[in-house]
Amino acid sequence: MGYQPIENYGIIGNMRSAALIGLDGSIDWLCLPRFDSPSVFGAILDDAKGGRFRIAPRLDGGRYKQFYWPDTNVLVTRFLHPNGILELIDFMPVPVPGDSCEHQVIRRVHVVTGELPIQVECRPAFDYARFTHATLEDDCGIRFVGPGMDLVLSSPEPLRIDGQGAFGDFTLKAGEERTFVLQYQPPGKKGDGCPTPVGSAALFQRTVDYWQRWLKRCTYTGRWRDQVYRSALALKLLTYEPTGAIVAAVTTSLPEGIGGVRNWDYRYTWIRDAAFTIYALLRIGFTEEAVQFKGWLRDRWRNPDSHCDGPLQLMYGIDGRADLDEFELSHLDGYRGSKPVRIGNGAHGQLQLDVYGELMDAVYLYNKYASPINYDEWLRLRGMIDWVAGNWQRQDEGIWEVRGGRRNFVYSRVLCWVALDRGLRLADKRSFPADRAKWIAARDAILEEVMDKGWHKDRKAFVQSYGSDALDASLLLLPLVFFTAPNDPRMLSTLDAIRTPLPQGGLAADGLIYRYDPALAPDGLHGTEGTFNMCSFWLIEALTRAGKTDAKLLAEARLRFEQMLGYANHLGLYAEQTGASGEALGNFPQAFTHLGLISAAFNLDRALNSRGYGGTG
Repeated sequence: MGYQPIENYGIIGNMRSAALIGLDGSIDWLCLPRFDSPSVFGAILDDAKGGRFRIAPRLDGGRYKQFYWPDTNVLVTRFLHPNGILELIDFMPVPVPGDSCEHQVIRRVHVVTGELPIQVECRPAFDYARFTHATLEDDCGIRFVGPGMDLVLSSPEPLRIDGQGAFGDFTLKAGEERTFVLQYQPPGKKGDGCPTPVGSAALFQRTVDYWQRWLKRCTYTGRWRDQVYRSALALKLLTYEPTGAIVAAVTTSLPEGIGGVRNWDYRYTWIRDAAFTIYALLRIGFTEEAVQFKGWLRDRWRNPDSHCDGPLQLMYGIDGRADLDEFELSHLDGYRGSKPVRIGNGAHGQLQLDVYGELMDAVYLYNKYASPINYDEWLRLRGMIDWVAGNWQRQDEGIWEVRGGRRNFVYSRVLCWVALDRGLRLADKRSFPADRAKWIAARDAILEEVMDKGWHKDRKAFVQSYGSDALDASLLLLPLVFFTAPNDPRMLSTLDAIRTPLPQGGLAADGLIYRYDPALAPDGLHGTEGTFNMCSFWLIEALTRAGKTDAKLLAEARLRFEQMLGYANHLGLYAEQTGASGEALGNFPQAFTHLGLISAAFNLDRALNSRGYGGTG
C-alpha cells in the first residue's frame, strides 16, 4: 500500500492510548491498552508486516480531506470522488467509571452523496508483529486472539477471514451509514453484547460533549485561538489520565532523517517537559491538568528510583517506572526503511543535570500560580537541591541526550543555576529552612563560570559546551529562565549568531532552527536530521522578550510565528522536526512542540497588545 508522509496523519485517543489515522482512512498505529503497550497496528513502521485497519472507497482516484469535529478530537476523513462523497468519522470514547467501552475505536462510515463501493481491511499484528494470532468468527463479527488480549471487530456487514485478517466489501448510497467498533478485551472474556447503532451514536455524542466541555475551560482569547485550541487538545490526548503523565509523543522510531538511525521511543514522560507543561497549562486555564501532572512529578522526587548516577533520571514510564531498557526490533523495516526500530529508551540511564532546573522551575510556578507545596515535599526537594549544589560541575550528556560522551554543556550549567535560584526563591517565599549560604555560593559560581567559559569571545555568542565554538539552540532559553536579560548584549549577539543560516555558521533555515550542527558538535550518531520545531518556537519567544525594547525584533517574532504555523500539518499538528522540503520528521505528534506553540502564542500576543497592536488577548 505504501508509506504515507508523516504529516498525512491525524490522531484520536482516550487518554489511555491513541491511534494515528492517515488521509487514506487507514489506522497505521495503535498500541493497546496503553501508550507504551506493544502495537496492534504498526503499518507506519512496516508497511507489509505492521498491520492496519482501513476503511475507504474501493475506487481509484479522488481526493482526501481531514478535519476535526469542531472543538474536539473526533476525526473526520472525507473522500471526494466523481461518484460521490464519503465521510469516515473516527473516535475513541473517553471512559467513565464502570464503562464497557474503555478501549474502543469507533468508525462510522457515511455516504453523503452518490453511491460508493467500500472496502474494509482489518489485519492486526500483535506485539509489534512478533506474534502470530488466531482469527475467529465471533457473535458480533471477528475476534482476533492475541497475546494476553483479544480484539473484537463488531461489523454490521459480513466479513470474510483471509489468513490473519478480516475483509469486507459493500456498497452504500447517499444517506446510508455503517458503524464498526473495534474493542480490546482480556483473553476469553465475552463482551456485554454487540454494539448497536443507537449505542454508538450515544457514545459519539458523549465524546463530542466531553471534548467541547473540556475546551471551554481554556482562557486564551488571543490572536491565534484556533491554533492554541488544537495544541491544547493534542496535549490532552497525550495525557495518560490514570497518573497525569504526558507522553512526549504516541509513536516510536519515526525517523529524524529518512533512512537514518536517529529513531527513538518517545512514549514516556520527560522531566524536562515539566516546567514547560505546567507553565503552558496554567497560562491558558487548565489548572486541573497542571495539578495532576504535578502529582506525577511529586511521586518522582518523593521516591527516587534512578538508573543514572543522580537522584533523578531524565524520563520515566507513564506509570512512574524507572527501567526503560532499550531494544531493537530487527524484524521491522522501519518507516520507509529507517532502521533500527527501537522500543524502550537507553537515554533513561544518562546523567542530565538540566532536569533539576526544569523540575524546580515547575515546582516554583506551581507553588506561585496553583497551590502551595507542603513541608514534607520541601524536605525531599531540599535534599535534591543540596545534591545539585555539590554536583553542578560534573560533565553530563546534556539536553539532547548525546551518545558520544559527557561534556561540560552550558545549558546544563544554566539549569543547575535555575534549580538553585528557584530553590532559594521558594525557600524565601515560604520561609522554608535551607542552607542558603551554600546555595547562593553555588548559584553565583555557576553564573560567573558560564559567563567566563560558556561565552565565546570570537563567535560573540554563548556556545554548546566549554571549549567548543558550536552553537546550540537550547541557549535561546537563557532569557526565558531569567539567567540573562532578554536585551543583554551577549544574548542579543547570540540571537544574531543563531539566526544566521546554517551554511554560514548559524543554525537557521529561514524561520526554522536546527538544534545544533552535528558536523561541528558530534553527538555520536550517524546521519542528518531536520530543524527542531520547538527550537523555532524558542527563538520566537526570545525575540518576543527582546522585542519589549526593540520593536523590530517584536515584528520579526510575529512574522516567524506566522511562518511556523504554516509548517503544521492540515490538522494543526506538528512532528518533532521539519525536513528540508517541509516534510514532517520524527515522532508525531510531539508534546514539546505544542507546548512551545502555546507559550509563544501567549507571550507574543501579550507583547503585541502592550505595544498597542490591538487584538483580543
